[in-house]
Amino acid sequence: MSTVMHRVMSTANRIGVGVYRRSGGRLGGRGAGGVRVLLLTVPGRRTGRARTTPVGYFDHQGGYLVVGSGGGMEHDPDWFKNLRKAPVAMVQVGRTTFPASARVLAGEERDTAFREVVVAQVPRFADYERKSGRTMPLALLTPLPE
Repeated sequence: MSTVMHRVMSTANRIGVGVYRRSGGRLGGRGAGGVRVLLLTVPGRRTGRARTTPVGYFDHQGGYLVVGSGGGMEHDPDWFKNLRKAPVAMVQVGRTTFPASARVLAGEERDTAFREVVVAQVPRFADYERKSGRTMPLALLTPLPE
């Protein structure tokens, strides 16, 4: 990605996060096709600095299933790479913020969740996966007791 495009994307992300936080998710709480959006905060895998990203999610097993789709890019999005390295994530859903464990799903569990939860609710994710040429990673964010 070019430096200019990276700056544009970073600026758009910061604006989206700010709008979501100020409105408690009323603005920015739904993505394309009506997918619900949460804010995910994890340390950067190289810098250790907290990074917050709006991410679409699906309710699953008492937690939140997130897909590293990157809109069909050929590689996993940076936020998912950071999530893999983080033992705990901070999650904001609407006005509620909480710590959550993050577990990357694998094998049949991943495939079943992708098919029966993600694609069943938003069929275009199957197209994103095909277009990307990769198996899109899934993670389950489970709220931790306070």
